[in-house]
Amino acid sequence: MLGAFRSALATPDLRKKILFTLGIIIVYRLGATMPAPGVSFKNVRACAEQLEGQNIYSLINLFSGGALLNLSVFALGIMPYITASIIIQLLTVVIPRFEQLKKEGQAGQGKLTQYTRYLTIGLAILQSTGLVALAVRGQLFGECDQDVIPNKDSIFTLIVLVITMTAGTSVIMWLGELITEKGIGNGMSLLIFTGIAARIPAEGKNILDKSGITFALVVVAALIIIASVIYVEQAQRRIPVQYAKRMIGRRMYGGTSTYLPLKVNQAGVIPVIFASSLLYLPDLIVRLTQGSSTEPNWFSTFVQTYLVKQSSWVHIATYFLLIVFFTYFYVGITFNPDERADEMKKFGGFIPGIRPGRPTAEYLKFVLGRITLPGSLYLGIVAILPNLFLDLTGDGQNQNFPFGGTAVLIMVGVGLDTVKQIESQLMQRNYEGFLR
Repeated sequence: MLGAFRSALATPDLRKKILFTLGIIIVYRLGATMPAPGVSFKNVRACAEQLEGQNIYSLINLFSGGALLNLSVFALGIMPYITASIIIQLLTVVIPRFEQLKKEGQAGQGKLTQYTRYLTIGLAILQSTGLVALAVRGQLFGECDQDVIPNKDSIFTLIVLVITMTAGTSVIMWLGELITEKGIGNGMSLLIFTGIAARIPAEGKNILDKSGITFALVVVAALIIIASVIYVEQAQRRIPVQYAKRMIGRRMYGGTSTYLPLKVNQAGVIPVIFASSLLYLPDLIVRLTQGSSTEPNWFSTFVQTYLVKQSSWVHIATYFLLIVFFTYFYVGITFNPDERADEMKKFGGFIPGIRPGRPTAEYLKFVLGRITLPGSLYLGIVAILPNLFLDLTGDGQNQNFPFGGTAVLIMVGVGLDTVKQIESQLMQRNYEGFLR
């Protein structure tokens, strides 16, 4: 593998792409640590240290590499773009115009990308406004009494904050597209990967400072989890497809054999994002509708005790069931067996032993249902592993377990995809690749 890396860096155009990608990542991390105007960085750090990970925004803070709870220029991270992309993808099933654009190829995909950008800006405005409102009301950092925005009575200061955070999201979106166009790998995914990786050293040091034995157990667990995730992420069911010979003019076409790959984890990390977002909505509603001086009612007490506390068995069970549900839901709307069967029939393809048309679609539904079950259970188990660790160790106050759940799923998936892209470019130049 080291020889392959040397080969990649020795190739001028590939070296230029790798260095360009690293430069964009450095710019992204600088923006993630730069405080937004009007924010007291000293007070923000003091409140963040008191919080110790007990926050409903753990998922957004994960994707932003800790920038959210620093109220930095890139505080919102890439989360508005992810949400917008998911919404547009779901709307392609509901809105015929979007479905038509999806089928138009590159031109239609360009239109959908433009709609995603517009929706990202709208969501960034909403999320930055809500974030600033929570910070002004003192509800972003729990019971911290420090003024994170000293001049919070100035409307101008608050407007500048919202505009800055929205512009930060736009810059992140632009940086991600630059990496995709001129660098290596998928830009948005690499920025998420960078944000997650940036938090691992500090969180690992916190565990090491508390207990060396716990740190050793975490490292062993991390290696086992990563190996398991790599194994499952590459697992797929290959359905053989045979194409019949066809005479077009004076030439014979077809007669080839291939396969239709169905991944065990067909939905990726999207169900985990859905479930996490849905879980923190009740606490967000409580914070926005209930003032800090108001006595907590039964609903807010239940939310804080069972839904927000990640080591609670109610939280763990709800999280797991939501992930299983959203896995089936997302696979159901993104993979259409009827369309695949029609495409195969159109080009003369068929599954050996299965008649073309409806029987093929029913067979694909059957196979997809069989592999979606272990895929959903796998996603749920990996996602709740950090919560189980917190409950078993009794460390419910420190919820920064860095080597499990969403973090591992994203990092392994992005890492494998990036390595494969570098591998393909090396193979085009007849170099020895990574995956021998």
